[in-house]
Amino acid sequence: MKHTAARRPGARPPLTLAVPALLAVAFLTLPLVGILARTEWSELAGHLTSPGTVEALKLSLLVSFWALGLSLLLGVPLAWLLARVRFPGKALVRSLVLLPMVLPPTVGGVALLLAFGRRGLLGPWLESTFGITLPFHTSGAVLAATFVAMPFLVISLEGALGGLRPRYEETAASLGASPVRVFFTVTLPMVAPGVVAGAALTWARALGEFGATITFAGNLPGTTQTLPLHVYLLLQDEPEAATSVSLLLLAIAMAVLVALRGRWTGTPAGRAPRPAPETGTDAPGEPPAEPADVPQESGESGERWALHAEVSGFTRLTLDAEPGTTIAVVGPNGAGKTTLLRALLGLTPRAHAELTLGGTDVTALPPHRRRVAWVPQDGALFPHMSALANTAYGLRAQGVARASARRAAQRWLDRLGVGHLAHRRPGQLSGGQAQRVALARALAARPRLLVLDEPLAALDQTTRGHVRHTLRTHLARFGGVCLIVTHDPVEAVSLADRVLVLEEGRALQDAGPAEVSRHPRSPWVARMLGRNAWPGTATAEGLALTGGGTLVAADPPPAGTPALAIVAPEAVSVHREKPAGSPRNVWPGTVREMTASGSRLRVLITSDTAPDLVAEITPQAAAELGLADGVSVWTSVKATEATVVAL
Repeated sequence: MKHTAARRPGARPPLTLAVPALLAVAFLTLPLVGILARTEWSELAGHLTSPGTVEALKLSLLVSFWALGLSLLLGVPLAWLLARVRFPGKALVRSLVLLPMVLPPTVGGVALLLAFGRRGLLGPWLESTFGITLPFHTSGAVLAATFVAMPFLVISLEGALGGLRPRYEETAASLGASPVRVFFTVTLPMVAPGVVAGAALTWARALGEFGATITFAGNLPGTTQTLPLHVYLLLQDEPEAATSVSLLLLAIAMAVLVALRGRWTGTPAGRAPRPAPETGTDAPGEPPAEPADVPQESGESGERWALHAEVSGFTRLTLDAEPGTTIAVVGPNGAGKTTLLRALLGLTPRAHAELTLGGTDVTALPPHRRRVAWVPQDGALFPHMSALANTAYGLRAQGVARASARRAAQRWLDRLGVGHLAHRRPGQLSGGQAQRVALARALAARPRLLVLDEPLAALDQTTRGHVRHTLRTHLARFGGVCLIVTHDPVEAVSLADRVLVLEEGRALQDAGPAEVSRHPRSPWVARMLGRNAWPGTATAEGLALTGGGTLVAADPPPAGTPALAIVAPEAVSVHREKPAGSPRNVWPGTVREMTASGSRLRVLITSDTAPDLVAEITPQAAAELGLADGVSVWTSVKATEATVVAL
C-alpha cells in the first residue's frame, strides 16, 4: 500500500518566499565553495607550514587570546550593568557597545589611532608617563582586536543575563551573600552557556580582524602581521597560498559556529528543568528521628528575635510580632502581599520598611546583612549546586568554614527528611523534595526573620500535607518570626498563629485563624474559606446588598454601617418550588454550575434579585431535585444562618 504523508494546510512555503530564500543561501554559499574549489590540496600542507604562515598563525593566536581575556575582564561587568542596572543614558551606552559591530573596520582603526596614537588624545600621555606606544606594536593589534570583538561578548552575555530570573540572585542575597559573591557563585555559573557562546564568537572575531589592525597597528611581520594580514600580502605574490590560508581561517570559523549550534546568547542554567517524578520518599509519615548530636540552631539556643516593621509606599501597615510567631499573609492578587515580603527583604522600591529585628534596627542594611531569609514559591534552588551545597550556601556566605557548613547543612537536610538526596542537583529532585531542600537552606542560614512566598503552592495534595507537617514542626522551634504568603485556607489555619489580611496595600484584618474564620472582614477571605460573602449597608432588619437585594439577618449592626454578610454554603437550601414557612430570605435563581466537593456538590446559582450564591447539597438531593445547568430553582436562607460583620 502506498503511504501518503499527511500535509498540513499551509505547510508548503510560497514560491515568492522560497525562491529568494534559496537564492540568498546560494549567494552566501558560492564564495565558500569557490575557496574549496580553488584550493590546491596537494600543496595545502606546504602552504600552511611555511615559516611566514606559522609565524602569522602564532601571532594571531596570541592577539586573539589576549583580546578575549580583555573582553572577558571588561565586557562581563558591562553586560551585567546593561542587563541588571537602570541608569540614565543606558540606551546610549548600548548603542556605543554595538557601534564597532556596524562601523567600517578601517574607520575603527582611524578612531583608535586618533585616541591612542602618538598624536591622539591619550597616546602622548601613555608614552610620557608609562613609556607605552601602541601603534605598530603587538599591543596595538590586541587593542584593535578587542575593540571590534568585545561587543559580541557583551551582547551575547546581556541576552543570557536577561533570561536569568533575578529571583536566584535575590534569594542568594537573602541568605547573606554579598553582591560580589552572588555574581561569582550564582550569576556567572548560571549564565555559563552565554559566557561560552559569547567568548567563542569574540575569539573568532578577534582572530579574523583585519581592517582596524592594519590601520592602527600596521602590518609588521612578527609584530602585528596576523593571519588575515598575511593572506592580504599573499594575494599579491602567491594567490594559491592565500587560498590555502583562507581555507584555514574558514575552517576555524565554521568550527566555532558548529560548536555553538546557533546559540548566540546561550541559555541560563536557571531554566526550570523537568522535575523528577514523585517518589515514595514524599509519602506521608513521621519526620526522621533527629540525630543526638544536632546542635541548637535558629532560636533553639535561646536567641529570640521579635519583629517590628513600619511599611510605607504601596503597602502601608505597622507589624509587630513576638518571637516564635507565624503570620499567614492573605489577600487577593495585587493586594500587596509579595510587596510586603520584598520590602522586609529590602528588594523593592515600591515599599519601604523601617525594620527592627530583636531590638536591632536593620533598616539601613543591605539585603545580605539583614538576616532575613526568603523561600520563593518555586524554591529557587541554584541548579548548578547539589542539595548539600545549596543548603550550605548561606553559612558559607556568612564566613563559616566549608567543612562545618556542610556538616550543618547535612543535619538540616536530615531533619527535613531529604538527607539521602544531599548529592543530587535540583533537576533530580521532585517538587516536594525541592521545597524541603529550599526550606532547609533558609533555616540553615540562621535567619532572624523567615519569609515564605506560597512555598507549597506547586505541590500535589499528598506531598503538600507532608511538607506542611514538616514545616509546622520546625517553625515551632524557630526563634524568630515567620511570614507565609498563601492562598490556601488550610495552610493559613494549620500553620499560622495570626492571619494578616491585605487589601490594596492595607491591613484589613489581623487576628487569630479562628477569629478570621468566624468573622472574615474581606469578601475575598470569606470566599477563600468557602463561604458566600456579600458586602452591603446595614438596615434595621439586615443588610441592603451592594449587588442588589436585601438580606434579613437576626443580629444586624446599627443602620448605615458598612458590613459584610457571610453565609455558609450548607446553610443555603435549594427548592424547585417557592418555599413556604420560616425562611426570611427567599430568592429565585438559575443553576449555572455544579462541582464536586468531597462527598457533596457545590451548586452555583445566579439570580436577578440577589447576588450569586453557592449552595452545598448531597448528590442524592441534587438527583431528587433534578438539578442541571440552566434549571430554575428557589433558594432560601434563614435569618439566623446569616452572620453580619461590620467593616
